[in-house]
Amino acid sequence: MPSGTVLRRSALLVLCAFAFTGCSTVKGWFTSKDKEDAKKANEPAELTEFTPSAHVSKLWSVKAGKGEQRLGARQGPTVADGRVYAAAVEGGVHAFDLQTGKEVWHFVPQRKNEKGKEKKDKEIRLAGGPGAGDGLVVVGSLEGDVIALDAATGTEKWRGKVANEVIAAPVIGQGLVFVRSNDGRVSAFDAASGERRWFWNHEMPSLTVRGNDSPTLAPGVVFVGNDDGTVTALAVSDGRPLWDQVVAQPDGRSELERMADVDGAPALDGTTLYVTSFKKQTVAIDGPSGRPIWAHDNGGPGRVGVASDRVVVADPAGTVWALDKNSGSALWSQPILARRNLTSAVVQGDYVVVGDYDGYLHWLKLSDGSLAARERASGKEPLRASPIVVDGILIVENTDGDVSAYRVDQAATAQN
Repeated sequence: MPSGTVLRRSALLVLCAFAFTGCSTVKGWFTSKDKEDAKKANEPAELTEFTPSAHVSKLWSVKAGKGEQRLGARQGPTVADGRVYAAAVEGGVHAFDLQTGKEVWHFVPQRKNEKGKEKKDKEIRLAGGPGAGDGLVVVGSLEGDVIALDAATGTEKWRGKVANEVIAAPVIGQGLVFVRSNDGRVSAFDAASGERRWFWNHEMPSLTVRGNDSPTLAPGVVFVGNDDGTVTALAVSDGRPLWDQVVAQPDGRSELERMADVDGAPALDGTTLYVTSFKKQTVAIDGPSGRPIWAHDNGGPGRVGVASDRVVVADPAGTVWALDKNSGSALWSQPILARRNLTSAVVQGDYVVVGDYDGYLHWLKLSDGSLAARERASGKEPLRASPIVVDGILIVENTDGDVSAYRVDQAATAQN
């Protein structure tokens, strides 16, 4: 028998002997109390009672269809020209009035045969949320379909195809539609005709976090967060890489430890790009040059919320952080929502808002992170997609396809 095998078997015997004899000598090993304590330590933090200092009103709630459930697509709404556009895995695309929630139009995409005729009862399953702009609404599917609709009427204008599922909302602007598919590729389609103009491919790590987000569009440039912990600037005209910058190093002994995905759309404020990663790293980057401005060792897999003097992020452990915009230094942290699987943090006026696994929305004071209000979204299903804020109204979609809108009542809040 080879000596290495003898040593390994000897070590195994020692461990087995210790396992049988050590339990009687090491107090507390494998007791039911320890198991209960370990289970509690991993459970989501319980919600605590508090006196609200902000008054939040629900404006409306509607159903967009059968939501993503456990697909991990983070399917969320978008807003353009006073309308909320929302999609569901089953149920198509809806347009709602931003102020009232009244339905404006509804489109259900159907599969087509070789002659271009629709097949009855062959509804296309939509995965990503819709993108909207320049008179178009564009949505992707689990099979890689790209469908462009007229934003005013909901009538179909053209269809395209990519090689993988599309779970990020397409971005529309500068005459193109930019589609991020789940294989790391960005494809640019002509907004008028649907003809593909170019594509750019980025190599994927062997293990990544489920999901990705939309590119971010700037004049002449489109910014893309990548699953290897980098962000890339591409030329809008031809997809040519302009620069590439590391947000978080994918280091570690295992593939799990090396996951450094940038799964939130980069946030552009002026000429500064704010990006965060699953590796708990947030950076500010000069958009034109790709030069890093600052980096901070707190971050998460979602988007960065931007306020006038600070940015806010939610980390994987459920702590919400406010970082100084100029230096990246931490202004405050709020751990009270630990392990509640938070959405990206967004800014609504004087508050930071996050959603959680149990369908709750939490408003924190932007000044110090203290709890200000709490509401449970309609449907009570998990919130995975980032809430969005437009014209002071917060809109969120849960995993069952329920879309809700909220406003902070400033007058009532001031009286508290």
